[in-house]
Amino acid sequence: MNVTPFPGMTGDLMLTAVAPAFDIERILASIDTMAAQRPVAAQIVSVANSDDTSAKVLSKILASDVALASRVMKLANSAYFGMRGRVTSLQFAVTVVGFTTVRTMATVALTDLDDESRLPDDFWTVTTSLALAASTLAPRFGERPQDALCIGLLAQMGAALLHHNDPGGYAEIVDAEPTYAGRRAAETRRYGLNSLRLTSVALEQWGFPHSMTVRLKEVDDYHSMEGALLRAAFEVAARLTTEDYENVPIVRLTCGQLREDDLVPVLDQVRADADELRRAMLGDAGESDELGDWIH
Repeated sequence: MNVTPFPGMTGDLMLTAVAPAFDIERILASIDTMAAQRPVAAQIVSVANSDDTSAKVLSKILASDVALASRVMKLANSAYFGMRGRVTSLQFAVTVVGFTTVRTMATVALTDLDDESRLPDDFWTVTTSLALAASTLAPRFGERPQDALCIGLLAQMGAALLHHNDPGGYAEIVDAEPTYAGRRAAETRRYGLNSLRLTSVALEQWGFPHSMTVRLKEVDDYHSMEGALLRAAFEVAARLTTEDYENVPIVRLTCGQLREDDLVPVLDQVRADADELRRAMLGDAGESDELGDWIH
């Protein structure tokens, strides 16, 4: 979206008005290019939602990508699933974390979300907080915690894609807008859509269920219960990661579903588990050496 500035336009108005050419189809095509470089991850995204896929079949495919398999093992053995040290085979790990989670981790890999050098500076700090908050709060909204974890892990994929396409411009948005709602508004002004909408388009293209993508589309409609869980998760993430953040009343964000007291244990849980989830999603040096006999 190219916009010619009006004479005399300066400062923040100029920053939001002058945008690079933005072609959503080209960005989605670039993901296909990335997928060609991560064929195992791409295959998992493709087959994990199939009715005839089993844990045995999925683990066999997963074993071909040692780094990704190791991350699935680490997540299965993390405090989040309560199975620390007891998951000793990749097939069991797939069963523990679930097919949707494996598919989510494969999506993270094939879209380069595991390469922090190509992401906004606070990407994984926010993403782990968002995912854990959504998962912890999910039962209050009648949602499955694992599904909520996945949508939290993937929600910011659109922000990463915008950053890939326009690193300088997107960095300006991050610097200028301390709140996530503010960033989404700035994204819309600059690109014609916000990052959550872009995430939903990408996930729909890959066949993720409507029950996941609709959450992304309804976040900024404060009257919509469909977006309430993710709004609450973004509020938790903001309180934990944004300096001098002015809290938004949680009762307003959740259509009365939550009160402030409900967030206290959630904030504590996210603080406790965020680092471990980040390590599981991004892996550590030498992770391929740790896989050992797990793939058998």
